[in-house]
Order: sequence, then C-alpha cells, then structure tokens
Amino acid sequence: MHELAVTQSILDISLRHAAEANAIRITDINLVIGQFSSIVDDSVQFYWDIVANGTIAQRAILHFSRIPGEMTCSSCGHAFQPIDETFECPSCSSALVKITRGEEFRVESIDVE
Repeated sequence: MHELAVTQSILDISLRHAAEANAIRITDINLVIGQFSSIVDDSVQFYWDIVANGTIAQRAILHFSRIPGEMTCSSCGHAFQPIDETFECPSCSSALVKITRGEEFRVESIDVE
C-alpha cells in the first residue's frame, strides 16, 4: 500500500517541474528503481492511473528502469551482485556485507509539451 504515497510523490514532483517549465502536458516520466527497493512497478502504474486523473500528467507513460543490486564485503572489500538470498561474499564467505547499489528510487526525467 505504500506505493500509493510513492506514486503521489512522483506526481507531485512531476507537476512541480512541469509548472517550472510552463508545460501544458506531461508525456513521459522515467523512473529509476533499485533491485532492493520494495517498489512494485504494477502497483505504481495502478495508482498512477488514479492519482494523475484530471491533471496535466493524466496520460503520461511511466517508464521503469531497474538498477541491479550490488553489495560490498566489509571484510575483504569485494564488490559483487548477489545471486541468492544469503548475501554472502563469494570471495571470502563473510556475511558482513553492505548494500552499495540497488536501493535507488527516483524520478530520472520527465518529458513535457
């Protein structure tokens, strides 16, 4: 259900920037979402059709770009993309790892008329 608030934020950001550009319509919105983000594309799209209704973004197309996750081992410094849910370092088998990429969620760009 948090996708409703996220989707509303996407709309607010897009409308604010469109107003600054004196746009009459928002045609496309490009979103960047990391692998470890809990954002579900279909849910955002579902809510978009509701929250954007009646705005200059009403028929805007949402484009979802997924960023793969990356972790870095705190023990040996090895950076890797996890291939399973254990998140163990493939180099030294340490479980002391931190996420270094993949939690992103942002509006990358909007296209307006």
